[in-house]
Amino acid sequence: MEKKSPVRITRKRALSMEELVPMYIKSMKLSAGLNTHRIFAAWDEASGAAQYTLKRFFRDGKLYITLNSSVVRNHLSFQNAELVERINHILSMDELFVKDDPRVSFVRELILK
Repeated sequence: MEKKSPVRITRKRALSMEELVPMYIKSMKLSAGLNTHRIFAAWDEASGAAQYTLKRFFRDGKLYITLNSSVVRNHLSFQNAELVERINHILSMDELFVKDDPRVSFVRELILK
């Protein structure tokens, strides 16, 4: 009877959760929905107008916001460029935001209604 040599199991490099979570998000194609959610959260944080926001919609780099107060809308319209910059800064610091997703990326334009 011939003895078989034992199969040698090689060790693989262990991955950290920081590496696994983005891989999982990309493999499950969750990045577009997650990015949209993160953009809406960044709007709330940057504008401080979450309580006045009725609807949020994001498409093709444009963030559409419907507000229930014309006074708040007018006040925020003067800060439009600064708000876009603040939102994108918050997104760039967010670890869950997938920066290289072609479908949903950074905000290019803010439209207040």
